Amino acid sequence: MRRHTTTTSALALIAFAATSGPAPANAQELLFWSTQARPVEEAQGMREQVLSGFEDASVDYQPQDAGPFITRLRAETEANQGTIAVVGALHGELTAFADAFMDLSAVDVSAASPALVELGRLGTDEQRYVPWMQATYLMAANKAALEHLPEGADVNALGWDELIAWGRAMEEATGSPKIGLPAGPQGLRHRIVQGYFYPSFTDSMVTRFRSDDAVAMWETVKELWEVTSPRSTSYNFMQEPLLADEVWVAIDHTARLAEAFNQRPDDFIAFPAPAGPTGRGFMPVVAGIAVPSTAPDQEASLALVRYMMQPETQIATLRATNFFPVVDVELPEDMPPSVRAAGAAIALQSGAPDANPGLLPVGLGDLGGQFNQVYVDTFERIVLAGQPIEQVLEDGAEELRRIVNEAGAPCWAPDAPSEGPCPVE
Repeated sequence: MRRHTTTTSALALIAFAATSGPAPANAQELLFWSTQARPVEEAQGMREQVLSGFEDASVDYQPQDAGPFITRLRAETEANQGTIAVVGALHGELTAFADAFMDLSAVDVSAASPALVELGRLGTDEQRYVPWMQATYLMAANKAALEHLPEGADVNALGWDELIAWGRAMEEATGSPKIGLPAGPQGLRHRIVQGYFYPSFTDSMVTRFRSDDAVAMWETVKELWEVTSPRSTSYNFMQEPLLADEVWVAIDHTARLAEAFNQRPDDFIAFPAPAGPTGRGFMPVVAGIAVPSTAPDQEASLALVRYMMQPETQIATLRATNFFPVVDVELPEDMPPSVRAAGAAIALQSGAPDANPGLLPVGLGDLGGQFNQVYVDTFERIVLAGQPIEQVLEDGAEELRRIVNEAGAPCWAPDAPSEGPCPVE
């Protein structure tokens, strides 16, 4: 039976190799198998701007959809032989292959965000992947708001209570609420709840959904809403109300803030999300690089991984993909204002000593939409409708348990790894 499985995998590998592009011209060509930078212009940028500078060998960059990516990587792993030199993918795509990757502890990652480096261990004591690039959500503020900061507050190291106090001061000075949240129909409010509120107050996204700390968190969110523009229920992209001066302080995905910085670069600043009792919660979209244990030349693969971590390579990757560096770099002046503003704030946020990343949900499959809806419904029932917090959390916890159990999804950060479906206490 074992021989049959191996033979089937080997046949799948041969078939895949025959259909997924030309074989390497020589032993020195390294196959970079990736789910990222798939659009034609991004893939071309990876080849011409990023990988052309690697002098040890030529690199065959082959971006793939998730299905073909997984099929070939699984086939090579099961056959215990392969041609893939390195893989590049999102954190959630790499988790399923943790046992198939070699330990990258020999790669110097001291310049990278410690929080992102820890994610690359995938719950082990080895470095199963190294962070490659990231996107995230940030705060943005009109510079006019800075004079109303609470005394002693550092805009780059705010707490949620300080943000609320800031909101009160701005409202008293201007006569209207000046904080905005993306709480519109297409706004990313569920990500703010999942990746910012919950990690900051409960060190959890799922397990402690209805905990006493979660109850206290929602009380704080209600206080924040009191100094938030009521028009936030119509805001989908926060760059628009910022540019219209309807709000002065906002949080959103970097892509949904970009035009504010690009159109009025002298008027706005970007800064990290606030911290709570259990850290500075933030939601990184993290892509990592790993080396399969079946890589034909592991030393050459390691050399390529080290090259991808160099500051110059990280900047070239930003130009090619619009994903931000995972190491602290000096961004060139010719970058768009939105990139320069966000890049500095992302480095501060992910590198903060209290950084507490809450990852995008992993392992939910087509139940992801239902999972997200629990957080939307919870926000609307507690904050907008004023329903009792404990009862709303009881209802949400039962629905989360059903979804996670049906998907069989183990916990992801900030929740502790679990055997089997992530528990909801």
